[in-house]
Amino acid sequence: MIRIDILTAVPELLDGFFDKSILGRAQRKGLAEIHVHNLRDYTEDKHRRLDDYPFGGFPGMVMQCQPIDACISALKAERPYDEVIFVTPDGEQFNQTMANELSLKGNIIILCGHYKGIDYRIREHLVTREVSLGDFVLTGGELVAACMADAIVRVIPGAIGDEQSALSDSFQDNLLAAPIYTRPADYKGWKVPEILLSGNQAKIEEWELQQSLERTKRLRPDLLKDK
Repeated sequence: MIRIDILTAVPELLDGFFDKSILGRAQRKGLAEIHVHNLRDYTEDKHRRLDDYPFGGFPGMVMQCQPIDACISALKAERPYDEVIFVTPDGEQFNQTMANELSLKGNIIILCGHYKGIDYRIREHLVTREVSLGDFVLTGGELVAACMADAIVRVIPGAIGDEQSALSDSFQDNLLAAPIYTRPADYKGWKVPEILLSGNQAKIEEWELQQSLERTKRLRPDLLKDK
C-alpha cells in the first residue's frame, strides 16, 4: 500500500477530490491512503499565519520554514518517507514514467507551495525531489498534488478494474494511445474501422501499434526521439 501525505495552506481546495471514483475505491480497498494536512495547524503564529515578507525587498509573500518543518517532522516521527516532493514550476517534469516509479514507493509527502513560494531553506534541507506539471505558474501546488496522486494511484495493481486498461494508456510505452471506439458501429454514417470488428486479434494489435506510431509522429514527435 502507498501512503501520500499532502501538505497545503489551503486544504479546502482538495475537499472531496480523493473520496470519489478510482482514488476513493483504491483507498477503500486498502491499496492507498491519501491524507491532507493543513499547514496552519503547525504554525507557532497566534494568527495562524504561514507567510512573511521576503528578505531583499522582493515582491510577494513567502511561506515560512517553521510550519513546514514542524509538519514534516511530525509525519517523519510516525513513519519513514521515501520522498518529500515539492511541487514547483521549476522542478523536474512529471510524466507517466515518474508516476509508475512513485507508485512503487511506500510513503510520500507532497508539499504544495502558495503565495510567492516557500523559504528556499526547506528545498535545500528537507525536500528530496522537485516536480513540475509544466512551464506555467499556478496560484498554488494543490492542483499539481491532486494530479500527481491520481496518476500514481491509478496504476497500482487493483486500483482499476481492468489493469490492462492502464497499461495501454498514452505514454506507458512512450507512444500515444491508438483511437478507441464503442457501440454503435455506425453513428450518423461515422463508422468504426472495419478491422476492429473483424475479431482478428493479431491484425487488430498490428493496427493499434500502427495507429499509435502515426498519432505520436503527428502530434508528439518528440516522444519518438529515443526510438
